[in-house]
Amino acid sequence: MSESMGRRLRELLKQDEIIIAPGAHDALIARIIARTGFKAAYMTGAGVAYTTLGKPDIGLITMSEMVQKAWYICEAAGIPVIADGDTGYGNALNVLRTVREYERAGVACIQLEDQQLPKRCGHMSGKTLVSTDEMVGKIKAACDARHDPDFLIMARTDAIAVEGLDAALERAHKYVEAGADILFIEAPPSVEDMKRLCKEFAGVPLLANMVEGGKTPLFTARELQEMGYKIVIYPGAAARVIAKAVTGLMEEIMAKGTTKEYLDHMFIFGELNEILELKAIREQEKKYAY
Repeated sequence: MSESMGRRLRELLKQDEIIIAPGAHDALIARIIARTGFKAAYMTGAGVAYTTLGKPDIGLITMSEMVQKAWYICEAAGIPVIADGDTGYGNALNVLRTVREYERAGVACIQLEDQQLPKRCGHMSGKTLVSTDEMVGKIKAACDARHDPDFLIMARTDAIAVEGLDAALERAHKYVEAGADILFIEAPPSVEDMKRLCKEFAGVPLLANMVEGGKTPLFTARELQEMGYKIVIYPGAAARVIAKAVTGLMEEIMAKGTTKEYLDHMFIFGELNEILELKAIREQEKKYAY
């Protein structure tokens, strides 16, 4: 992509308003996010696992699968994409390659976490962590790997659930010292913990993760901004809505053998093609007709 999406994201971080980045697991959702007016999107590893493998977020998705999704999502969105890079898919040498592949795909910011393999969704139990030193090495590798100096590195720690809040704060400080541009301190269980995080890292962009049914209480973007957060993501919301909506559709077809009475619950043929910008594609076809 000709324009540096990392630069665009950095400019958004300078503004007073919190960045709202809904989760996209595919190009269609990314296009809808952009059309709705959001200025950034979040490529969710959990959502990619749900919709690609039909499996939970337990570390089964590979780097190459995520990079392919990133290409599609970044192309369709046309806005900065913060992309889940899981653990970097190995050690620091793997992180070098992962960052380069994500950057080539058009990603604005990669998120790297300090879990051991097999990793788990941040709101699941049973997580284990790599050492702080190993994660520091990964962050340094990520910083060295980027070609575009505006490409951002987000460090995520899952230490609250494993080692406690104080240990998570200690890790996060070292991750910032190693070069992380943004911090993602996963799954604080209370508003008091969230406010403490924001106070501890005033001046460092912090990301809040709103997981419906997860360990962290749900707050509005405005409330999170007032706490001190700079970015909020809703990673799995679209996938959860789709799963429930499609279940209703399948039950309708099973019961009635038709979708005739279900049209109000869907975009019909022409409406979906409008979202997909079919008219502009037809005009492009005419330009190259012979």
